[in-house]
Amino acid sequence: MLRLINGKAAVLGGVLTLATGLWAHAAKAETIIDEWGSVKAPSAPQLKSVTIDPKTTALLMLDFMHQNCNKKRRPRCVASLSAMKKLLGEARSHNVMVVYSIIRNTTTKDIWDQVAPKGDEPWVKAGPDKFLGTDLDKILKGKGIKTVITVGTAAQGAILYTASAAALRGYKVIVPVDGVTAENLYFEQYVAYNLTHAPSVGSHVTLTTSNMIKF
Repeated sequence: MLRLINGKAAVLGGVLTLATGLWAHAAKAETIIDEWGSVKAPSAPQLKSVTIDPKTTALLMLDFMHQNCNKKRRPRCVASLSAMKKLLGEARSHNVMVVYSIIRNTTTKDIWDQVAPKGDEPWVKAGPDKFLGTDLDKILKGKGIKTVITVGTAAQGAILYTASAAALRGYKVIVPVDGVTAENLYFEQYVAYNLTHAPSVGSHVTLTTSNMIKF
């Protein structure tokens, strides 16, 4: 009888040990860092064709300077210049407003020739959020702009924060993914997903490509 009681006690002790081990494992997996390797990327957001009104749309050309967009740092940005030159040309031919941005310690002369400003096209100097500390919102609203097309580099910087800021200010935001580049594919991937799923932002954002935009 004593042996049976000891046996039950031994089994109970084993269960407690197992439960303690499982709890400890669960406790270690409470953050995304602990579960990083188990995360599976969601399905890609859908790309959509879009027709814009040239009178109320602005093309934002963000940080296409040699310092930001070069073969060593962001070769995908350099590769995007041909398509962005075409988009810029089509926008200008339809009298779409074009606004540029640059970062500190640069000037508009540092912008690649293929996509450089012409005439009196406005520009702002800012960090990742081109609305912060600049007259960008005033410039756009002064021309009756309701929709912005955001292209440039880096995806995780200028695009993410400027597109989000525009959406939160009530603008419709068009993001051609072939004009949104970064140092690596993951940055581009999470920005595309974030912009289409973030609260109060995703409902204002349309992902597309430059050749899917109709003027």
